Amino acid sequence: MMGAEKGSTFFIHTFGCQMNQADSGIITALFQAEGYVQAEKELDAGIVLLNTCAVRENAVDRVEHFLQRLQGRKKREKGLIVGVAGCIPQYKREEMFSLYPAIDFLAGPDTYRTIPLLVEQVRRGGKLASLELNSKETYEGVEPVRDGVTSAFVPVMRGCNNRCAYCVVPFTRGRERSQPFSSVMLEVQKLVASGYREITLLGQNVNSYWDVEHGYDFSALLDAVSREAPKARIRFTTSHPKDISESLVRAIASRPNICNALHLPVQSGSSRMLGRMHRGHTIEEYMEKIALIRSIIPDVTLSTDIIAGFCGEQEEDHQASLALLSNVRFDSAYMFFYSTRPGTLAAETLEDDVPEAVKKRRLQEIIDLQNQISSSLFHEAIGTVVEVLAESESRRSTERLMGRTAGNRTVVFDREHHQPGDLLHVRITGATSATLTGQSVPQVP
Repeated sequence: MMGAEKGSTFFIHTFGCQMNQADSGIITALFQAEGYVQAEKELDAGIVLLNTCAVRENAVDRVEHFLQRLQGRKKREKGLIVGVAGCIPQYKREEMFSLYPAIDFLAGPDTYRTIPLLVEQVRRGGKLASLELNSKETYEGVEPVRDGVTSAFVPVMRGCNNRCAYCVVPFTRGRERSQPFSSVMLEVQKLVASGYREITLLGQNVNSYWDVEHGYDFSALLDAVSREAPKARIRFTTSHPKDISESLVRAIASRPNICNALHLPVQSGSSRMLGRMHRGHTIEEYMEKIALIRSIIPDVTLSTDIIAGFCGEQEEDHQASLALLSNVRFDSAYMFFYSTRPGTLAAETLEDDVPEAVKKRRLQEIIDLQNQISSSLFHEAIGTVVEVLAESESRRSTERLMGRTAGNRTVVFDREHHQPGDLLHVRITGATSATLTGQSVPQVP
């Protein structure tokens, strides 16, 4: 950043999911193409952009806190430009400027290409918004800027055609559209040439990917990517249970570099609640998919999402969710209690009738049970040797590294001579409900 004027520098705060992280790389590339320079710290930047997520209420709360702080900074720094991109401006478009005076411009998930122009227009005066949904925008041709050369996210489809009653994604990111197969493969080829060790294919509903030109589904794409990058680990997220096919499961099983970890959100263990949520499957159908996956990939690790206290949830529905956790034994779960998201089907047609105290009690019971299950599964790994891709230094010590197994379990181990990006074997010596600890070994015995 040496020599760059502050007005030509930018800094991006990224909130939410992996897709948002990938989108920040796209926005960075678009800024740099117009001559802007990425600042190392927010205080060094003349343009501060918040790339936001609206799926969870706590993510919205965090963004509001940032905007309140930036309002104070704007009073001290004339010329500072603040933008908000991603899902929140699409979701709360009517009130953003009035609620948060710090904001100078808004950009939705399909209008990132307009951000440099918005900045220039803001400098000429006024507050601007570019929030149109574009069912053809996949950002094809934009090569994202990424940190490091260990792990890379590759968005292969955007948007969602499902209408889950609690979810804002169809309103904030629009209809499904897939990257052309050739575009995905070109990006993978570049990542291979750059030495990336792990590639994660992304989509709001990634296994509904469809290449119109060639008629390739997601299992065909996944197989092709794994062959194009045989020395890299291949992951993908997020999947919808109704789109899990036998061909996809067999593709995972047949290719050694496709990781044996699957995130499969269920949201509730009750078919009655799944119907109210408009999930498009019953719990019996979900369990059939679990049985299919485990019959073909016996060592698979599974994770999920669970919502406690959705509209109309009775105690027997909650008990069904606890039973599901006990039966499936997920490695981990993202667990939340329901909060109304304006504009969703649930907000318009269902009463949020579960008292908050009940929601919190049910959520805590889900968390407690899942922690017991995770702890049990992780302690079963003590004494085994696992392959780990080192990703970064441990947050607690530079003398230790953090990495993940192919099954997506976090492992912390003594650094010794290893560096982020190394693929090594680690003997597991300890475990909590979230992390494995161990020592590297020269080879698998």
